[in-house]
Amino acid sequence: MGMQDSVNRREFFRRAGAAGVMGAAMPELMAYAGGFDQTNITHEVIAPGPEIKPTDTVNFAVCGMSHDHIYGMTDSIIRGGGKLVAWYGTEPIKVEKFRKRYPNAKQVMSEEAILDDKNIQLVLSSTIANERAPLGVRAMKRGKDFLSDKPGATTLEQVEAIRKTIAETGRIYGILYSERLEVKAAVKAGELVHSGAIGRVIQTINIAPHQIVQGGGNGGGADPRPDWFYVPEQYGGILCDIGSHQVDQFLYYTGSKSAEIVESQISNVGHPDHPKFQDFGDMVLRGDRGFGYVRLDWFTPDGLGTWGDGRLFILGTKGYIEARKYTNVGVNKTGNNLFLVDGKQQRYIDCNNVDLPFGRQFVSDIVHRTHTAQDQVQTLLAAELVIEAQMKAKWVKLDEA
Repeated sequence: MGMQDSVNRREFFRRAGAAGVMGAAMPELMAYAGGFDQTNITHEVIAPGPEIKPTDTVNFAVCGMSHDHIYGMTDSIIRGGGKLVAWYGTEPIKVEKFRKRYPNAKQVMSEEAILDDKNIQLVLSSTIANERAPLGVRAMKRGKDFLSDKPGATTLEQVEAIRKTIAETGRIYGILYSERLEVKAAVKAGELVHSGAIGRVIQTINIAPHQIVQGGGNGGGADPRPDWFYVPEQYGGILCDIGSHQVDQFLYYTGSKSAEIVESQISNVGHPDHPKFQDFGDMVLRGDRGFGYVRLDWFTPDGLGTWGDGRLFILGTKGYIEARKYTNVGVNKTGNNLFLVDGKQQRYIDCNNVDLPFGRQFVSDIVHRTHTAQDQVQTLLAAELVIEAQMKAKWVKLDEA
């Protein structure tokens, strides 16, 4: 027998022995992993439902379009029965894009042209964040309802002014928290929670990574970030800005009517050219009906292929839900993935055919003076909490690597 044959034979017996050990251990591993029983796993695709046509209509205008969320906001109200009749903006790039997207609406040359128009019932705005609340107050005092991009306010004084004006005028101040209201998996999660599918909700965890410049091009579908994007006094800070989506979800899914910020922290880890910018933040919340944790960052890598891998985890007394909102990492690029585990089974639900009711409900609320689309008190509580989180946040400077 040659040396190579001897080596090959020893290697054969070595591998055979290892396989035997694994074979002997496999029953224990199978038992530890639940036997890999897949009989209780279901995959569901929600079928398209009948088209629900809006029954009400309003004339609305857009006043300020500094953030590209304005397109989702506008489209939502149009789907809901609204008619875009006028718009105003000041940034040349934004103005040109808006004109091309909505060529049949009239461009006006001032904010006053919109506020003075008695045929306009609703004003939408994604102007610079710290300018939204003052504009909304002016609109409400002129007899119009208002829908703001998030954050809907950047100071506690602004929140108080909004509440006072609502009380005085009876107008509606909406904030489009799109990561719940315009994400189909999040809408389905709400339906399941409120049907008792996982028992009483104990906690929500939101992981909300974002991307400043996507794929070397536009950030999150937006134009190159403007100067105000890096100034906390203007954009509100990371907890107030993108954290407002997450706190809205915490309040909604737990059903909390009151809440406090237990702890919050912020940092600038990777953007020394903008020393005031906050690229990481997190917060712990405690509500009267549940607990919450939120993590925010601006570090989504290009390899993801989208602006952020947003995750929502809802823990209940009888099960839990996970929503992978915008992609399914390592599986496919399809969003609106929902996973539910309860006492009987594991379910995967494709939510891409779920109806988005917000626009239709908001238009109806304006016509009938109701609050179906979103609870006005909860809307402003979320705005207040993220401002408090921002004010309480500890600035943490990490040591250099």
